[in-house]
Amino acid sequence: MKILISTDIEGVAGVFNPQQTRSGNPEYERARVMMTHEANAAIAGAFEAGAVEVLVNDSHGDFRNMPPDLLDPRAKMVMGKPRYLGMVAGVDDGVDAVCMIGYHSRAQGRGILAHTINSFAFARVLFNELEVGEAAIYGALAGEYGVPVAMASGDDAFIEEHRPLLPNAVFVQTKRATGQHSGISLSPSQACDAIRSGVAAALAPPRQAQPLVLKVPLAVRVQTQTPALADLFCQWPTLERTAGDEMAFSAPSVEAAVRTLNCLSAMSAVLR
Repeated sequence: MKILISTDIEGVAGVFNPQQTRSGNPEYERARVMMTHEANAAIAGAFEAGAVEVLVNDSHGDFRNMPPDLLDPRAKMVMGKPRYLGMVAGVDDGVDAVCMIGYHSRAQGRGILAHTINSFAFARVLFNELEVGEAAIYGALAGEYGVPVAMASGDDAFIEEHRPLLPNAVFVQTKRATGQHSGISLSPSQACDAIRSGVAAALAPPRQAQPLVLKVPLAVRVQTQTPALADLFCQWPTLERTAGDEMAFSAPSVEAAVRTLNCLSAMSAVLR
């Protein structure tokens, strides 16, 4: 059994403030270590369940957050960007299941540090009129490769949003949101224990999770944070402007949609 662990930071226990997610300050340095501990807990759970190979995908920001020397040496690392499959890079390498660690609520959601891909650029992303966050987007990309999301961790708002889309996944709640930058969290050690147990349970036979499969071609609709961003993005000839702050495009696959969104995210840096 080969497992891909995709790790973000906003859903990690004890993480509440944007400073904890951005490099260049002491709070981030502590948060990236807590992120690594949660990844290690997931790795341990995967091997307990019988995995023979584990890939760990660093999926936050510039995809190079977790200190490699602190990761469980039994795992292999997927780090750095750009990469076509983003937060699930490695899913095309014969993987049997994905575990999502430290994930968060979608943009406009009620969760801690909620956003979708790029908080500066995107206010809402819809696939076939289904509003999606990162777990749904990348869960569907994994599903395109026939790979299910078996387990996911994050706050209660994240779980509430994604349980209907991933009904057979094991969810581990690391904290409860009381606001965009506030909540009630497990201790890091409690969260790691829960994640390790959750991953082991999710991967133990009989595994119940099924791939998330969306109908293609996808009708993608994006609401931008400002009309200026829509002005910029619609320089791309295949994007249709549908409102002052909205645009739409058709994608032949989830992978094509993800690659387009990630290109738009990179373009948004022009207006920062």
